[in-house]
Amino acid sequence: MGNTNNIIRLDSIDTYNKLYGLDTYNPLATVIDLKQAKNVVNHVNIDYNVYAVFFKNEISCKLRYGLQPYDYQDGTVVCFSPGQIIGIDSENDEIRPDVVGVLFHPDLIYRTPLGDKISRYSFFDYSEREALHLSGSEKALFMECLDRIKREVEYPIDNHSSDVISSQILVLLDYLARFYERQFITRKKANSAVISMFEKNLKEYYESGRGYEGIPTVSYFAELANLTPGYFGDLVKKGSGATAQEFIANYVVLRAKHRLASTNDDISIIAYELGFQHPQHFARLFKRITKQSPTEFRKQMQKRNQ
Repeated sequence: MGNTNNIIRLDSIDTYNKLYGLDTYNPLATVIDLKQAKNVVNHVNIDYNVYAVFFKNEISCKLRYGLQPYDYQDGTVVCFSPGQIIGIDSENDEIRPDVVGVLFHPDLIYRTPLGDKISRYSFFDYSEREALHLSGSEKALFMECLDRIKREVEYPIDNHSSDVISSQILVLLDYLARFYERQFITRKKANSAVISMFEKNLKEYYESGRGYEGIPTVSYFAELANLTPGYFGDLVKKGSGATAQEFIANYVVLRAKHRLASTNDDISIIAYELGFQHPQHFARLFKRITKQSPTEFRKQMQKRNQ
């Protein structure tokens, strides 16, 4: 493998195009086809300060996200957002790989519907290991959207350019959100295994007495599943109907109910054992989920047992 310590800071669309020897038509957006690339880019880390959506058609390309390698295989989409550092590390230097995509600068989407919605596209926070695999019909839709964006990007810049380009990118991202939902559904069996392991790990956390360390986070369980928090959270939501945070909270309240009903321990002690430093925070969560305070719940259980 080559030296991947070299970091290229991608601050502009033109920087990316010059890196590959491509033309720049608009300073805030570009549609790329790396089969037209004039330069080889390999064994480098790219510090993305723009948004990027890539579709890889044929050859295999090795990417890294943090310390995790990912084999960027046939027919997959990966998305990057500002602040991510992505390593390119293929065994062989390849000229003109079969990769197409769109890159756009954050300045393009300020005060636009896309700017208001961009944070909802959680797949920008997925790692390459959680790439989207397109069917034939999905690929056709992807390419249609890309063609429309390309026409607008290469159209002479006027007062409408940013609005029109951002609206076309919005359509593409909405399609990707739909395709990811399809992928969650088609991988239901594998996803169910992840949720089952989540439940098992959550139970083991408390039964091993680690509640004193604090309430476990979604990131903690995502790491155990070798997934990014964003992808893990979306998977749990699609598979269980509850967010990962709600899943944890419901389990904590379930354990709290058992302790309140079966012991006379002070509520502050129970709260501490479950990971709360302040009993009032525990009481607030308990009442939000059960519509009763811990004290009211305990009295209700005591009356039933009389």
